[in-house]
Amino acid sequence: MTRAPLQIGIQEAGVMHAVINAFDIDTKFRMVKESGVFDYFDKTPTPADGPLFRRASEKYGVPLTAGGWFYRVGRDEALLEWHLRVANEYGTKVQNVQIFTEDADGRPVSDDTVARLYLRAAELGDKYKVTPCFEVHVNMWSEHFGRVARVAALVEKQGVPFHMTLDHSHVIFKIDNPHEQDVQAMRADVESGALVLDPFKPGNVCEAWIEAGYVRHAHARPAVPNGPVNVWSLDAAGKPGRGIQAPFVAPKPGEWHAAWSPEMLEPWKEVLRQLLRHHARNESSRLETISTELIPWPDYGGGAKYSLFEHSIAVAEWLRAEWAKAEDEAKAAPVR
Repeated sequence: MTRAPLQIGIQEAGVMHAVINAFDIDTKFRMVKESGVFDYFDKTPTPADGPLFRRASEKYGVPLTAGGWFYRVGRDEALLEWHLRVANEYGTKVQNVQIFTEDADGRPVSDDTVARLYLRAAELGDKYKVTPCFEVHVNMWSEHFGRVARVAALVEKQGVPFHMTLDHSHVIFKIDNPHEQDVQAMRADVESGALVLDPFKPGNVCEAWIEAGYVRHAHARPAVPNGPVNVWSLDAAGKPGRGIQAPFVAPKPGEWHAAWSPEMLEPWKEVLRQLLRHHARNESSRLETISTELIPWPDYGGGAKYSLFEHSIAVAEWLRAEWAKAEDEAKAAPVR
């Protein structure tokens, strides 16, 4: 297997400054093209706006290489298949897949259920020439991070490679955050050492996923340990967002609601450095795409006064610089 070229893209919701829906689709594609730092657009169009996305993609030469959606077991299997089929029509190569923690009847989905759905998605992916990647994400089956390796083992036991989307912002913000670790009863595993969240410690979950070769796609959303709740944006229940996004560069006065320093981002950056080093040194690496994903929803950057697009550009520039370093380092080390 020959390692694919690494591509860096941007999630559609992040093509904005501080006002949601300020730009139409054509303008967003023009902004992405003119930035000069993105290889692709990350979006799964709807039937209503699909023609607009296709037209803008062709006009500006910015492909729809990645997309994504969320699905509930027992309700959305047909939707997943439809998305994989239309992904092929749009030229999409990877479809990010989020599976809710509970099924349509309100029952927690088991590891076996997730594995069976993955195997079906992989079969459809082969048919439609698009790779489904199951994401590490809050509110989903994988919010207990220990489940990822268990599901991967069930899948690979069937001779099928397990592809995941690594969105480590969901890991980083839970560091030193007992309240968030209580979700899906994960706190006991963290406190016992069965799960290690800190990327600077041996055996941490992100490094384990990377070294296992699971990561085909990644999301790059800056986050900090014990991420401060987002007091500027409330969720549907009227509670502050969960704090899974932070500014990437120093916010100007009034642009952010909490303390910020560049050192706070080091754990988040370290995971990406590990991912890029692994990719540079392993010809068999499955990684092909990384999408910046600074987004304006309550749990993330809702209500922020800084430009999501400008910070996304800064993340992409940093990723390209780190990738160049990883490649240089790999030249002096044997490629596996």
